[in-house]
Amino acid sequence: MRTKRIQKLQAEMAKKGFDALVVTSEINQRYLTGFAYTDGYVLITKDKNYLLTDFRYIEAAKATVDAELFEIIMPKGGMLDEMAAKLDACDAKITAVEEATLSLASYERLKVKFKNTDLVPGGSALIDTLRLYKDEEEFACMARAQAITDAAFEHILTVLHPNMTEIEVALELEFFMRKMGSEGIAFDTIAVSGSMSARPHGEPRAVKLEKGFLTMDYGARVDGYCSDMTRTVVLGKADAEIKKVYDTVLLAQTTAIDALRAGLGCRAADKIARDIIDGAGYEGCFGHSLGHGVGLYIHESPRLSFGAGENDVLEPGHVVTAEPGIYIEGKYGCRIEDMIGILPDGTAHDFTHSRKDMIELF
Repeated sequence: MRTKRIQKLQAEMAKKGFDALVVTSEINQRYLTGFAYTDGYVLITKDKNYLLTDFRYIEAAKATVDAELFEIIMPKGGMLDEMAAKLDACDAKITAVEEATLSLASYERLKVKFKNTDLVPGGSALIDTLRLYKDEEEFACMARAQAITDAAFEHILTVLHPNMTEIEVALELEFFMRKMGSEGIAFDTIAVSGSMSARPHGEPRAVKLEKGFLTMDYGARVDGYCSDMTRTVVLGKADAEIKKVYDTVLLAQTTAIDALRAGLGCRAADKIARDIIDGAGYEGCFGHSLGHGVGLYIHESPRLSFGAGENDVLEPGHVVTAEPGIYIEGKYGCRIEDMIGILPDGTAHDFTHSRKDMIELF
């Protein structure tokens, strides 16, 4: 799989007229090499690829990275000097950099060292386009991450009690996922109750759980790949309005998921859920998009959004969330989220298996 990624990248570099590409972001370095580290560079040229790192990572790099695909180097001098020599050796006239993540200071350092090549933007766009389409290996990683996330929901339902704080709920989810094999959380866990649930990205508080909705938005990470799920439960007895809010969100979410397939416009997907919520009398209460891409980053393209381009459509290999919500300021909010992959045959696969019926606790 990784060989194909490099071959595709080199083919796209050739189309753009790039002789080389300097990869500086940790996420893209891991995507290309399969190795997670925090100090070094990846250099892709027309004919050869290099991973540069220091003494702290060299043994792990040699044990992890395909030596036929990358030459692994621990420079005796500076890493930039080593890369400059490699660029000179392959007569690289135009070298792409990652315009989306490279700081101005780092760019200036590269310019000083790389005297015989022109540095141009375009590296981020090239790799982002590749990462948009997940392969079987990536699907498998995300399935494992979501399985851990599902297990955490089953677990939290058995331990929730009225004296817990929101922070304790978040920590319980995170600790359980780590015990189950997650290498870390995919993003900062959201666990908010009562009036705080009206904030889509509210932060857990050191206060006891409030009656009403408890929204839990969290995810695991496996081999760098994220999962993303939201479940909302009711603390106490649901009244008629709470039931209506929950049922409306659930209908919007399941209807949108049923429609997801290759060729569906990203804007159209959002509209399916939005029309149901607006039609139920909650116009203006669904202020974010239906969903977003997921991968090594928790937020990637494509975006299932009312602001998506007319030509933005779902394609095989895309992995997106479907997460409509209703938020009533000062009162409460509800969101339900699954993670969906578009398969090679164009159909949708739901990675998420946690129950979605309304649950009343306490």
